[in-house]
Amino acid sequence: MVSAIIEKPKQLAFDEDIKLVERFLAGDQDAFEGLYRKYYEKVFVIARGILMDADEAADAVQEIFTLVCRHLGRFDRRSRFSTWLFRVAVNRSIQEARRRKGRARNVELTEAAAAPAPEPADDTDPRVQAAMARLAPADRALLVLFYWDELSLNEIGESIGCNVNAAKTRLYRARERFRKLYEEEGQ
Repeated sequence: MVSAIIEKPKQLAFDEDIKLVERFLAGDQDAFEGLYRKYYEKVFVIARGILMDADEAADAVQEIFTLVCRHLGRFDRRSRFSTWLFRVAVNRSIQEARRRKGRARNVELTEAAAAPAPEPADDTDPRVQAAMARLAPADRALLVLFYWDELSLNEIGESIGCNVNAAKTRLYRARERFRKLYEEEGQ
């Protein structure tokens, strides 16, 4: 009885997402807007954490939601919509990070001169940012899902397409690689 009461709020969110998906597939364009508003920030955090650049993350988020909109009919309603969406976000962000790896970002000189200098975040340790930037995109994805999006190991496993034990192992290894890079930054 108690577990049924505890699970009820999560079930409501699950049902709400499914209803929005079904409404969109039935032709209600506003239903997708509801999903977009609800999940934009979380998808942005995932993309930003993997791509390490806010502008690239914003572009990736638009592409992610375009893909989701186009392929929403493939969503298996036996799982949560958020899990499926996060998996698309992680995969697409990793693909984009790999595509852009080693490629300098080209910006027109006038655009660069007109843009205000980015202000460093007061609460962000530069060593954390440097270590994260040196990690592989897949490792960044795991750390972002666990620490920033606060997903459980089960949810991470579902999001990246593996079982809980594999997610736990991958997260452990990503933490270890991060720790080594972080310590190198401090020397």
